[in-house]
Amino acid sequence: MMKFKPNQTRTYDGEGFKRRAACLCFKNEKEDEVLLVSSSRHPDQWIVPGGGMEPEEEPCGAAVREVFEEAGVKGKLGRLLGIFEHNQDRKHRTYVYILIVTETLDDWEDSVNIGRKRKWFKVDEAIKVLQSHKPVHAEYLRRLTNTCNPTCGPVCNPTNGNSPSSQVTDNNAPHYVVCSTQGSDLVNR
Repeated sequence: MMKFKPNQTRTYDGEGFKRRAACLCFKNEKEDEVLLVSSSRHPDQWIVPGGGMEPEEEPCGAAVREVFEEAGVKGKLGRLLGIFEHNQDRKHRTYVYILIVTETLDDWEDSVNIGRKRKWFKVDEAIKVLQSHKPVHAEYLRRLTNTCNPTCGPVCNPTNGNSPSSQVTDNNAPHYVVCSTQGSDLVNR
């Protein structure tokens, strides 16, 4: 299913969830400093960069595209942290990946068009900042400690967003972990 907006097409999965992708962008493999961007709706609040997937777009490609548009960074795409479902006001299903930043642009699409800002935060500080405005984004960072080590890698080439496989392999965990923001139960798929 698709819904059209003036500047984007919203895509939904078979269960009616809006298909989204995001990245936790880290300065290095230590994963101790994360990049947040200012919200387009509330410029004084911080969020994790991410957004809706386009039709036929793989989750890993959408995540890389959204980070480039919203945060003006490129990097090495790492493991899939999880698939987070948000059910309260809007049904969203967000694929959240780890990205190690290797390139930072001075000017990028959202900085030029809407004045979006970005800022590095220590993980604990980022959780506190996100908790009041976007608690589901804070949950992404809380899940960080419960996933595999940073050396896990993807089976995905997000260069064009249409790669044949978006599964991230990890010998110690299921391929997909659905994380509900309504509780802490995990469902293996």
